[in-house]
Amino acid sequence: MKFSKISHIFTIILCMAISLPATWAQGNRDYMRETGKIYVVVGVILLIFLGIVWQLVRLDRSLTKIEHQLNDDKNEWKN
Repeated sequence: MKFSKISHIFTIILCMAISLPATWAQGNRDYMRETGKIYVVVGVILLIFLGIVWQLVRLDRSLTKIEHQLNDDKNEWKN
């Protein structure tokens, strides 16, 4: 019983938190463009995206290296 009440309250708060910024942003849609800050936002998003891609490439290389090591170890045990 308590869990369902907490779940409903959390859902309502989450919906409000998601909808409020959209409501506030409708007042002046071109504010970021007018002030030139949109380029800063785009730059930050681009840097975050490139960082994530870089991390994934590093992770893939590491996993490939470990897979090759495991395959080599298996082949040594067979011989």
